[in-house]
Amino acid sequence: MNATSRFWHVAAALGLAILAVTLTTFYVTNYKRHVQQSEAHVTVLVAARDIPADTTGSEILAQHLLTNQTVSRRAVVPGAISSPDQIRNLIATQPVYAGEQVTARRFGTASQRGVRAQIAGNKRTFQLPGDANQLLAGTLRPGDHVDVVSTWEYPEGSGHHVSRVILRGLLVLEPPASPGHTSGLGSPTSQAFSAQLAVSDAQSQKLEWVLANAQWRLELRPPAGSTDSPGSVDTSKTLVADGLRGTSLAQLSTP
Repeated sequence: MNATSRFWHVAAALGLAILAVTLTTFYVTNYKRHVQQSEAHVTVLVAARDIPADTTGSEILAQHLLTNQTVSRRAVVPGAISSPDQIRNLIATQPVYAGEQVTARRFGTASQRGVRAQIAGNKRTFQLPGDANQLLAGTLRPGDHVDVVSTWEYPEGSGHHVSRVILRGLLVLEPPASPGHTSGLGSPTSQAFSAQLAVSDAQSQKLEWVLANAQWRLELRPPAGSTDSPGSVDTSKTLVADGLRGTSLAQLSTP
């Protein structure tokens, strides 16, 4: 091998060595940068105490249920929110426990919560079964308000009956299906109907008693400006005497 050949072999080896060192340095530098970025600390929002499902974002902010916490960047949970305003108009769809990072995945809109978004406090969702006439099937819409009018035997076993409006202004959460709109193997004649109403826990007791012991039906209230007549109880006697005056009333009282 002549001197020229040896020179180029040495030069090639030296070039490869320099390239290897350069690549290694580049890799180590980028790795260090990545590690440093991962170890960098950032501020996240965590639950100051347990946040139950169905808590609104506005309630969370008003009650100061969020607090700041500093964590390493690689410890940030996917979907973590960076500002309380991101959940202001949302509702917690799942519980968030104290110390947990608050993520957008635990929140949704009111429509995603369905009827749960429309009840709070002593309000309950009551699923009322009945026939198409009782439930005004095909007429009721979500957001309507209804009264419940009922008739039953009083005193029980006496053969005498009374009727009255027992509940007023109940909110319709989910109306019954329209007659003829069936699913599965059902037919219009055998179709089962039900409506979901928002009632208080006390109202639910009255409604349950009526379902078990009386006849009843829903009445649709006007969408605006509805009023109520004074409360009253009707019997066979009040219905016969209603509107009668003088001689006619006296004849009614004559055996």
